[in-house]
Amino acid sequence: MAEEEPVVSHVCQRSDRTWPLPRAPWVMRMRWSELLFAHWQVDPDLVQKQLPGGLTVDTFDGAAWVGVVPFLMSDVAPRWCPAVPGLSAFPELNVRTYVMRDEKPGVWFFSLDAANAVAVRVARATFCLPYMDASMSMVAEDPAGICYDSTRTHRGEHPAKFRARYSGHGDRFQAAPQTLEHWLTARYCLYSSNARGELFRGEIEHPPWTLRQASCEFLENTMGAACGFEFTAQPHLLMADPLAVKAWWPRRC
Repeated sequence: MAEEEPVVSHVCQRSDRTWPLPRAPWVMRMRWSELLFAHWQVDPDLVQKQLPGGLTVDTFDGAAWVGVVPFLMSDVAPRWCPAVPGLSAFPELNVRTYVMRDEKPGVWFFSLDAANAVAVRVARATFCLPYMDASMSMVAEDPAGICYDSTRTHRGEHPAKFRARYSGHGDRFQAAPQTLEHWLTARYCLYSSNARGELFRGEIEHPPWTLRQASCEFLENTMGAACGFEFTAQPHLLMADPLAVKAWWPRRC
């Protein structure tokens, strides 16, 4: 597994939030590192068909985007609690798109694969998120960057695999408002739905992303197959510096 880098700021910080923080205290903290944003343009109508009632697909210049996001989760713990060895750090792999409700842009997850059975079950039960068991590995292989391997093992779920080598290059930057890079990454809530079709919004908070251009060799990628997405075109790629994140309990919306 790749050695963790310190969370550092390379450029001037600012706030990208467009609505106030929740008044309630945050309940979970986590750290995201070794993170790749790989995004493909998708027909908005195809994405909308996959969403629950009450959510509207968000678009940029008329196009919807679906992302595959591999990264390392660490320091995952409730507020005031220390990280637990063996439980608080694990690879995670998301398939996501972008949605709107009540003029609040957020993230909708089609799947979240994780190499931690406890985290999978807790997240499915408390956050109504489609977390799934997976066999995963992540290794730093200089100069090739990160070697990432994931095979979904969750019983009853659509099989999916992701194998890739990726790395960042070039100068670090923070995405300017109105750009595609900002639209893809400046998202401060997630949406989820339970078995009754009730919608929830989970707020998150973190500094703006520090990004770099990225390259990626995709050895195998079937992560979008369960939703009918075929990722055949060249993706938009970004790599992000480590980021500390706070999260609130999801609430009905």
